[in-house]
Amino acid sequence: MSAWYHGSPLVLDLLACGSTITRNRDLARVFSHRPAIVSWEDDGRLRHNGRLPGYLYLIAEQLDPGDLQPHPRSSMPPGAEWLTQRPLRLALLEPTTVYPQEFLSDEDVRALMG
Repeated sequence: MSAWYHGSPLVLDLLACGSTITRNRDLARVFSHRPAIVSWEDDGRLRHNGRLPGYLYLIAEQLDPGDLQPHPRSSMPPGAEWLTQRPLRLALLEPTTVYPQEFLSDEDVRALMG
């Protein structure tokens, strides 16, 4: 079974019930920067407007089917984001930094917002 990840700008050891997790390590890393907008490009690249350094975490315990539900308001591809149904232990994988090539400019954000 593949790993589950969470990204946050906060130092954590326990993830609260109702938090978002993903099997996509890069998506979790992007969410560690606390973006308001994430754009999943047609070529698979992720771009965002988050500016905070953060942390990438691994879910450090076994998950059962009732522990998760698909995120009901996700703008990501189906199955990319899941909501936790109970608190989960985390293991820190690494600190994260924003990659300049991923950053959405103000103009990019305006274009995405319509």
